[in-house]
Amino acid sequence: MLHPQKARLIKKAAVAARRELARLGRPSGDFDASRYFRGSGDLRFHNVGTKTMRALARSIHMAHRDEWSIDEAMAFAGLLMADPYLEVKSLGIEVVVRYRRDFVPRLLPVWKQWLARNQSTNWATTDAIACYLIGPLLLRYPELAPGMRAWARHRNMWVRRAAAAGLIASVRKGHAMDVAYDVARQLHADPHDLIQKAVGWMLREAGKADQARLERYLRADGAEIPRTTVRYAIERFPESKHRALLTATKSTPNTVRGVRLLDRRSLGEGG
Repeated sequence: MLHPQKARLIKKAAVAARRELARLGRPSGDFDASRYFRGSGDLRFHNVGTKTMRALARSIHMAHRDEWSIDEAMAFAGLLMADPYLEVKSLGIEVVVRYRRDFVPRLLPVWKQWLARNQSTNWATTDAIACYLIGPLLLRYPELAPGMRAWARHRNMWVRRAAAAGLIASVRKGHAMDVAYDVARQLHADPHDLIQKAVGWMLREAGKADQARLERYLRADGAEIPRTTVRYAIERFPESKHRALLTATKSTPNTVRGVRLLDRRSLGEGG
């Protein structure tokens, strides 16, 4: 726990950061971020571009680098994650990213709380947490990767999306491949398109490291995989193989909602 005086200073820095983002905001006519986030509830926007937001994160890091550790950066980000504005959440994450050399396993439960408490509220914030925070941590501590299997069963959709997106940095290097395919199998029945897209993204990246394994997986289980996931997963295949895999993974009348039906005899319905 931070010293009360330090906590007050961090709270002051968070207030100042919110004010600066509000000042930098632009009319929605110039850059309307909301069009990318349909259905994200009460998410709000200052319409501050990513480049401007990252420049502010850089200046905050520079101003406090001699007095803040990863703990202070996490406390700062924790205050910003609860804010309804997309850019405020993003700023907190970007500041933490600048301490990535100090990432340690005890941070993972905190990031999971941000997701599980719906403080991410949208795919962009979720992916920033997954790709910029969780991904580098799993690369440094590969023994944490199997825990993503449990995340894939979580009731919160942002935790489930992060289970897939958080493994992308690892599978790009050919690591945690068994975990990634297990996570994919667990999530194929998920009805949310944001989950289906994330799984396809993860599989596509896994295919860069081992395309033959991805092809075998799709040919074996493709009829049970949502078409959105399949289309994302095969984006990097050559055109001829792309078409062949679309055909090979097409569902049959015995496949409904990604789950192959048992035949009547196994259900005791006749025969």
